[in-house]
Amino acid sequence: MVPNKNIYDKINDIIDSSFDGIYITDGEANTLIVNKAYERITGINKEELLGRNMNDLVREGYISQSATLLVLNNKKVNTIEQNFKTGKKALVTATPVFDEDGNITMVVTNVRDITELYELKKRLNENEHLTKKYCIELEKMRIELLKNTNIIAKDKKMLSVVQMAKRVAPLDTTVLLVGETGVGKDEIAKCIYRSSNRNNKQFIKINCGAIPKPLIEAELFGYEKGAFTGASKDGKIGLFEVADEGTLFLDEIGELPLDMQVKLLRVLQDNEFKRVGGVKSIKVDVRILAATNRNLEEMVEQKTFREDLYYRLNIVPITIPPLRDRKDDIIPLINYFLRKLNDKYKFNKSLSSEALDCLYNYEWKGNVRELKNIVERIMVMTSGDVITKEDLPKEILIWNEEQNINIENEVIPLKKALDKVEKYMLKMAFDKYGNVRDAAKALEIDPSTFVRKRKKHI
Repeated sequence: MVPNKNIYDKINDIIDSSFDGIYITDGEANTLIVNKAYERITGINKEELLGRNMNDLVREGYISQSATLLVLNNKKVNTIEQNFKTGKKALVTATPVFDEDGNITMVVTNVRDITELYELKKRLNENEHLTKKYCIELEKMRIELLKNTNIIAKDKKMLSVVQMAKRVAPLDTTVLLVGETGVGKDEIAKCIYRSSNRNNKQFIKINCGAIPKPLIEAELFGYEKGAFTGASKDGKIGLFEVADEGTLFLDEIGELPLDMQVKLLRVLQDNEFKRVGGVKSIKVDVRILAATNRNLEEMVEQKTFREDLYYRLNIVPITIPPLRDRKDDIIPLINYFLRKLNDKYKFNKSLSSEALDCLYNYEWKGNVRELKNIVERIMVMTSGDVITKEDLPKEILIWNEEQNINIENEVIPLKKALDKVEKYMLKMAFDKYGNVRDAAKALEIDPSTFVRKRKKHI
């Protein structure tokens, strides 16, 4: 008898060491064994269960339903969810044990805790709800921020620029807009004007680099009659006078000659100037906005731009990032230009996903202006309604191909290299087969995995 008892004790030790709960009844549904894990999972002490019949335990509310009773009824393995009187939940699988005559002698139930899983699911649902709520609120804020502007922006960097522009708009302080050619300095200047207290007055834009140097002073400040040969006999008012009480936008301010910089500085400091050939000072009330694609600090060091004027203009600098640094704006801008051009030319054209990928990945040195021109070019030059990758300009296709890195010729972090190789293989497979299913098959992955990975690289 002792060896049998030792075996029984060892079996009990093994059952107690199981991480999953184990619950064993006899063929009449009477409880025989309950391990420690079951107590932990359910929160019920085994003393309350041992020797008890499952029918009684269900009736008394210890468990919501019994997998053991199901097994005794249908003689099959049964898996159900159980709720316990402690509020905990578990996934249980009950398995019958038969004797030689086919009678059930025991039912062994395996119990896995799913309370934490339910809590996690609940939290995930709550977080998903909050995320949707925040996304809706952010979209409302974005729409409100861009109201009364012609700016298309979804990227955080550009939205921050618009926010800064609207914050400074009600004030009369001078603003210097800095950024590469084509980033949208004009639109930000108009945004400031439309949101300012002067929006019912004149908005005058002057391209300082487009006016011939001999005529800049006359254009800006006007001239008296007979001031110079060829001058109008009645004289002429300058753009500063035209913009009185309004806003003057000095674009490409870095192109302004040094002698004109002196006169501009006087206007900014004293709000007055003299016409060419005049002796009387003219007072004006003008809000100044300036813009440049040049590095004015370097120009100051090189003595090609006055330091005092630079500091007078640079009261509130706003730097507009290039399009390649605000990638989230590219697709919205493309869609905006598509809609505008479809309306203008009575087209019904769209871009394929591969074409969009190429445009998204492109460097856009000419920024928004280049993007707009490219979209118009491909819409005008293509005959079909769907613009494909092959319809794109060669420079875009070549640039995209050059980005397919040859990792043998460059030492980079392994993760970055693997990401680039993965992106290239996904693209190459899709380009070759033209559909997700065949491309995924060629790469020996599931179509769902292909789609997920492809979205990651977009």
